[in-house]
Amino acid sequence: MSTTNLLRLILLAAIWGGSFLFMRIAAPVLGAAVLIEYRVLFASLFLAVIALILKKPLNLRENWKHYLILGLFNSALPFLLFGFAARTLSASLLAVLNATTPLWGTLIAAIWTRHMVSTKVMLGLLMGACGVALLVGFDHVSSKPGAGIAIAAVLFAAFNYGVASNYAKQAKAVEPFANAHGSMWASTLLVAPALPFFPVPGEPTMGIMAAVLALGILCSGIAYLLYFRLIQDIGPSSALTVTFLSPLFGILWGILFLGEHVGWYTFVGAAIVITGTALVTGFRPNFGFLKKQPAA
Repeated sequence: MSTTNLLRLILLAAIWGGSFLFMRIAAPVLGAAVLIEYRVLFASLFLAVIALILKKPLNLRENWKHYLILGLFNSALPFLLFGFAARTLSASLLAVLNATTPLWGTLIAAIWTRHMVSTKVMLGLLMGACGVALLVGFDHVSSKPGAGIAIAAVLFAAFNYGVASNYAKQAKAVEPFANAHGSMWASTLLVAPALPFFPVPGEPTMGIMAAVLALGILCSGIAYLLYFRLIQDIGPSSALTVTFLSPLFGILWGILFLGEHVGWYTFVGAAIVITGTALVTGFRPNFGFLKKQPAA
C-alpha cells in the first residue's frame, strides 16, 4: 500500500465516520425519510455529473433490476433505519454498531451456502455479540425512551448491508461505479413513497441543510469514488480495512462536535467488535508499506 492509498484509506474512514455525525445532526429535525431522500438524491446528482464527465453509462435496460435490489438492501433500507435510529442514539454508538456489518455478512453467507463456519469465525461472531452487549448494557443512551428499537434498527441496517454484500457476490458483474450510480438512483425512487408518512418534525436551518449536503455529496458520492479507487489500487481485502477505522472516527467526531460522553465501555466494546470482525473476515494487518524501500 502506497502512502497515497494509505491517506485515501484514512480519509475514507474519516468521511464514513462523519456520516453518523451528520445524521445525528439532521435526523431529529428532518426525520428519517426526508433526510435519506435528500441524501440519495444529492448523491445521485453528484454521481450523474461524474458519469457524464467520465462517460460511464448505466445500461439501465440490462441492469435496472440489479440496481433496484442493490439500492434496496445497500442504501434505501439501511439508510432509513440509520436515519430513524439517529434521532435517539449517539453518533458514537451508531458508528460502532455499524461495524457489525461483516459479522452479519459472514453469518448470512454461512446460512445461504449451508457451510459450517470455522472455530475462528465462530469466536469472532461471539466476540462481536459480546461487544455489542457491552456497549448496549453500559451506554447511558440505551436507557432513553425508544433506544431499544433504535438499537434493533441499526443492527437490522447492518444485516441489510450483509445481505447486499452477499447478493453482490452472486449477481452478474457490473462495473463498480455503475453499481454506485445506479443504486443511488434506485434508492431515490424507493425512498420517495415513504415521504408522505414521515412529516418533517422541525424547521431546517442552513446548518441542517449543510449537514444534509455533506451527507449526500461527501459521505455518499465522494466516498464511493474513494472506495472504488482503493478497490482498484489495493484490492477489496485491503480496502476492507476501512471497516476497522470508521468507528474510531465516528467516536472522535461525536466527542469533538457533539460533546458526546464516551466511557470506558465505548472503547472496550468497539475494540471487541473490531477484533471479532477481524477474526471473521480473516483480516491480517500488513505493515509492509511502512518499511523503507531499498534504493534503486
